[in-house]
Amino acid sequence: MTADYPKMIVPVDHTEPVPRRVRAVLNGRTVLDTTRAVYLWEWPSYPQYYIPADDLDPAAVVDEDHVQQLKRGSARRIGLRVGDQDRPAAGRIYTDGPVEGLARLEWDSLDAWYEEDEQVFVHPRNPYSRVDALRSTRTVRISVDGVVLAESSSPVLVFETGLPTRYYLNRTDVDFTHLVASPTRTSCPYKGRTTGYWSVRAGETVHEDLAWAYDFPTAALLPIAGLISFYNEKVDVHLDGRLLDRPVTPFS
Repeated sequence: MTADYPKMIVPVDHTEPVPRRVRAVLNGRTVLDTTRAVYLWEWPSYPQYYIPADDLDPAAVVDEDHVQQLKRGSARRIGLRVGDQDRPAAGRIYTDGPVEGLARLEWDSLDAWYEEDEQVFVHPRNPYSRVDALRSTRTVRISVDGVVLAESSSPVLVFETGLPTRYYLNRTDVDFTHLVASPTRTSCPYKGRTTGYWSVRAGETVHEDLAWAYDFPTAALLPIAGLISFYNEKVDVHLDGRLLDRPVTPFS
């Protein structure tokens, strides 16, 4: 089956300069602050930041006295420590090879990352990706196991490079009698943090975490604020009366 959305095309190991100021915080303290970061694509979907080692706060870096021989060269493993917060194996600094002098930190080893003054979640944003939220008058119907969950003629369609189109619907177009609130919360580099998740009860079956909402999305995605979307991969989506194939994606 041919996918009906564009794929990522950046090759692995591609590098580009990051034109944005990048900072990261641990235990309330800025432990890296750089305008010299490099994007490196370790896989096609998005890059990682590689940070000049000189732009790390030396007082926060713990040399773990462990040298690794890796694909991109030799690297010494480091931890991070700020006050009573200790993050072992937080990253590595390359000592030779094409990324010599650069540090690669594990995202979760820091409490928060920022591009300029805006927090970024999960991983760096891909500079080659687009995420567009467009209001439409196409008719969308969402169902599972034959139970209609939502139907709308004024959805917002979100087109994100590398992912199937997502359909965000007004809450008044969703049948909440089949939805069960869930404590799940997720984050997205482009949309922000979800403020709600719902499982779906269809007859005797409960389908976990099929729907979500961003009440306070990033500025670029404001059209989806407060709207509800469902995983295309797990529900039936009729678009203008035509049942769409369920996509298979590596991540959502």
